[in-house]
Amino acid sequence: MRIAVAATAPFGADVLERLAARHEIVLLLTRPDKPRGRGRKVAPTPAKAAAERLRIPVTHDLAEVEAETVVVCAYGRLIPETALEGALWLNVHPSLLPRWRGAAPVERALMAGDTRTGVTIHRTTAELDAGPIAAQEAFEVWDEDDAGVVYARAAEVAVRLLEAVLPHPAFTPQPDEGVTYAEKIVAADRELDLSRPPQEVVNHVRALSPHIGARTNGITVWRARVEDERFVPVEVQPDGGRRMAYDAYLRGRR
Repeated sequence: MRIAVAATAPFGADVLERLAARHEIVLLLTRPDKPRGRGRKVAPTPAKAAAERLRIPVTHDLAEVEAETVVVCAYGRLIPETALEGALWLNVHPSLLPRWRGAAPVERALMAGDTRTGVTIHRTTAELDAGPIAAQEAFEVWDEDDAGVVYARAAEVAVRLLEAVLPHPAFTPQPDEGVTYAEKIVAADRELDLSRPPQEVVNHVRALSPHIGARTNGITVWRARVEDERFVPVEVQPDGGRRMAYDAYLRGRR
């Protein structure tokens, strides 16, 4: 099928690449390039970088999207109603809607200690992640899974679900009960509260790894575990330094 994709973040880039292996992607709609990283050099979005590798045309202008079907995945902007009326917009959301509507469903699910999540394909509507559902599939979240693992599993499931939905989409309204919201991750969310139960702190680390990183005492914590009912960092990164085992970090401070 000839479809367009609206994506920005790494999760959207992953879904784009997987879809392009099965369908002709006529266009990518993505956010404009912006400064990134320590050097603040202007760089393309992850989805745009993937599209350029795949030689898929790219636009930042919604008005240039003319496809009959558009797959939205981690695009980062609401689609105006005027555009929604002109095509079928299918949103890929990595949660079991109506749980965790919003910007950070995987991160918030891990922070909450959810042991089960999934992917929902739904029709994009003016209300955030509230459109009727075309397909949904759950999967287990294991103790060692971080956000990177969950997003990769979700991308695989999403493309498989889209294979069934795209030819003959049919929709069922979302239930009114069980709605929760996954607020955007902000700087304050990175700070670990070590007064919380150890497993909650570990869940916080898992939620922000490997793409953001949790912070405490001047270091970024990438992996952690509970040991003897205590929170124990496993892999850390000092400010201005490289990632290393926490034991190596402690030896370096002596």
